[in-house]
Amino acid sequence: MSLFLFKRFLTFLATLVGASVVIFTVLEVLPGNAAQMLMGPDAAPEAVAALTTQLGLDQPALTRYGHWVSGMLQGDLGNSYTYSTPVLELVLERLALTVPLALLAMLITTVIALLAGLYAASHHNKAGDVGVMSLAQIGIAIPNFWFAILLILLFSVHLKWFSAGGFPGWEDEPLEALKSLLLPALSLAVVQAAILARITRSAVLEVMREDFVRTARAKGLSRRATLWRHVLRNALIPVITVMGLQFANLLAGTIVVENVFFLPGLGRLIFQSIANRDLIVVRNCVMLLASMVVVVNFVVDLLYAVIDPRVKASDI
Repeated sequence: MSLFLFKRFLTFLATLVGASVVIFTVLEVLPGNAAQMLMGPDAAPEAVAALTTQLGLDQPALTRYGHWVSGMLQGDLGNSYTYSTPVLELVLERLALTVPLALLAMLITTVIALLAGLYAASHHNKAGDVGVMSLAQIGIAIPNFWFAILLILLFSVHLKWFSAGGFPGWEDEPLEALKSLLLPALSLAVVQAAILARITRSAVLEVMREDFVRTARAKGLSRRATLWRHVLRNALIPVITVMGLQFANLLAGTIVVENVFFLPGLGRLIFQSIANRDLIVVRNCVMLLASMVVVVNFVVDLLYAVIDPRVKASDI
């Protein structure tokens, strides 16, 4: 077990370092000058050069990369070119919306997918199985932003149950804030739930063919008890792997969905910073998203050791 965790931790660190190098390099090769963008196309060359020096953009790339990494380790992400505000404050303010949105979407995805996948597997080759898989196929084909617009038209314009956009904040009315995230979370979850339902169905069907399932049924255990006590736990191994990858898709999907619903989250901040060429904000936000994805996958590896006893045996 310890060897398994040690290897995964080394992989975790190496992935973070590799992600930081890729993110910094990609943003470095983009054309244009952040100082010129901030001062406008008619700014004097001397003023642009002075601002370039002030922002440290005239330093070698390796030096700026070292300053960026050391700043992240110390909790100093620098100041935004556009907002003239510490990037850390901007990120923490937006994370208060994006993280609950992604977690709510993941919760909806998990509940729908597990229930639908188990139901389809337990009714294999029957009408229920065909119906669930047909709906899953439709869900996979629906773009998040298009489904978000349909939800706004139905629940906001016609039924008037939800607001069409905006976020009231957590301080005054937390229930209203949570309500404002339901439609965005559902629009994010529909595609991921469809994918996970199909994978859950396949994993459950594969486990149901194992000998220990037939033994449990022969001992008198009911079909439902066998499904929930024995089949589901063994089927969760590939499902959890996909869930870790899907959380990354949910975080990336917030960039589009937050703009559709006018939510002041991290995704909208990235979109606005790209438009303003505020590279320091873009760089740190993308690195944060990459780090969150890597952490989630590391947690998935830890769950392997809990769910799958073969991981413990491989450490011997």
